[in-house]
Amino acid sequence: MASDRITSILKTIPTSPGVYQYFDETGEIIYVGKAKNLKRRVSSYFNKEQTGKTRLLVSKIADIRFTVVGSEAEAFLLENNFIKQYKPRYNIMLKDDKTYPWICIKNECFPRIFLTRKKVNDGSLYYGPYPSVMTARTLLDILKQVYPLRTCKLNLKDQFIANNHYRPCLEYHIGNCKAPCANLISEEDYNYMISNTKEVIKGNISGVLKDLKAQMMDHASRLEFEQAQIIKQKYDLLENYHARSIVSSNTLHDMEVFSYDNADSSFYVNYMRIIQGAIIQSFSIEMKRRLEETPEELLSLAIIELRQRFESSVREIIVPMKLDMELNNVKFTIPKKGEKFEILALSTRNAKQYRFETEKLRSLVDPERHSKRILAELQKDLHLPELPAIIECFDNSNFQGDYAVAGMVQFVNGKPNKSGYRHFNIKTVQGPDDYASMREVVRRRYTRLVEEGKELPNLIITDGGKGQMEVVRQVIEDELHLEIPIAGLAKNDSHRTNELLFGFPPHVVQLKPNSSAFHLLAQIQEEVHRFAISFHRKKFEKGFIHSELNDIKGIGKTTAEKLLLELKSVKNIKTADLQQLSEIIGPAKAKIVFDYFH
Repeated sequence: MASDRITSILKTIPTSPGVYQYFDETGEIIYVGKAKNLKRRVSSYFNKEQTGKTRLLVSKIADIRFTVVGSEAEAFLLENNFIKQYKPRYNIMLKDDKTYPWICIKNECFPRIFLTRKKVNDGSLYYGPYPSVMTARTLLDILKQVYPLRTCKLNLKDQFIANNHYRPCLEYHIGNCKAPCANLISEEDYNYMISNTKEVIKGNISGVLKDLKAQMMDHASRLEFEQAQIIKQKYDLLENYHARSIVSSNTLHDMEVFSYDNADSSFYVNYMRIIQGAIIQSFSIEMKRRLEETPEELLSLAIIELRQRFESSVREIIVPMKLDMELNNVKFTIPKKGEKFEILALSTRNAKQYRFETEKLRSLVDPERHSKRILAELQKDLHLPELPAIIECFDNSNFQGDYAVAGMVQFVNGKPNKSGYRHFNIKTVQGPDDYASMREVVRRRYTRLVEEGKELPNLIITDGGKGQMEVVRQVIEDELHLEIPIAGLAKNDSHRTNELLFGFPPHVVQLKPNSSAFHLLAQIQEEVHRFAISFHRKKFEKGFIHSELNDIKGIGKTTAEKLLLELKSVKNIKTADLQQLSEIIGPAKAKIVFDYFH
């Protein structure tokens, strides 16, 4: 049975491919695994009955961490790196890298490209290791179809080629080789194919595809459709090839990568360590803001802390922005493209995922934590004596004085409390008088709360400016002698919340438009407006259908609606003359209505 902590962690795990790590109570990594779908794989350990060693492993799991990657192949390679680095006791130890295949581009004249399990330090280029021989062979097969490079081991130095030492073999005659041995292709053209091959292996195929497409279109424009079709087949092969790996590359030297994800009060940093082209470590931390530190300052502090923690002496650090810091014998790089940029992007994804995981976990443990932080922010901005746990907001709605209503919404701990919403029919006000309507509603609401001894709000908000605020203040302070803070929300010409008023005399409180407190206030204002309008619409429609007009014989619903739409109220219809009525509903029905009221 999973502990509460493990159960909470399982709810935060993404469905992305990646590598997961299990820790025991001492903080030691006891198992590393890979998954195409992290959530499904990790959850399977706890959602079904395990047996034998797996049950023993699950019983010892005290914590779970994971690293997201771009593909299942990347997960395989990263798992391999982590197992060799940490040697978890429950993992079957994988063999050395030499047991995994590499693709080699040989350092020689007219280079060969082939599969090998042994790396030789002779200047050749090695790409990999690949998760399986099949993966590497598939790539080589594609490359062979697109670029007919030689496979023989002949010595192709200039003197041998110049002396016609070799003759084309069968590979040339069946189209698998350009026969550089017989000087049937120049070294420049051959190296051009090698250059494109390197880009494909690294996954940078957009330029290669662009070049092939240009060749295809050129042949087509010259009506050489057979050649164009051959190139199209190569184009399609490369376009369908997606198996690239940025987890491990022979072209990357030792380096560290630092990326971040920024939040209001926290700063999340991901650290990756790359040794001999392979990510051997991925670690994320959260830093709590104490003052108004900038991302540059926090990332600099994280770099110092993590390099000391891991006793790092790596001489290149990949970062997403320029930092005002210098370290002895260390170069800072801000990549814009290429493998380093992809590694930085992967690190950034892990920083974002760590933030999501951490915040989700906290929300599960304390569901109101996020809301309390927003309310604390609002309390600070308004200098309130206590946390505004209960906020009530009012809005009026009427149709030129008729069908006057008001709505009140209640937010508790930053969330709408629908059971606390109230509708009000305006009873004592004649005509369109918003101030008088607000005075009536507020008086009714809080007189009743006081009489019933119910809890009062910590903050009252009016959907209006200084005039509405003063009306509410007069009722709350002067009539009822209550001490409840009052604020006002105003909208701009686009009907968007843009101003918060507070205090007496009211003054504008400067809130950042992207702050959580501002978003909460905008949500409250939109909600009270929606609530009041919906009630008013229902009453208005009911007034359309059920009115004194329905009692007039010969006047139907459609005619009654025409009159109400034009004259707004039954009162205006009663006082209208025959000519006015005739222009709306015609002389015959106008006479019926006029005679009824006169």
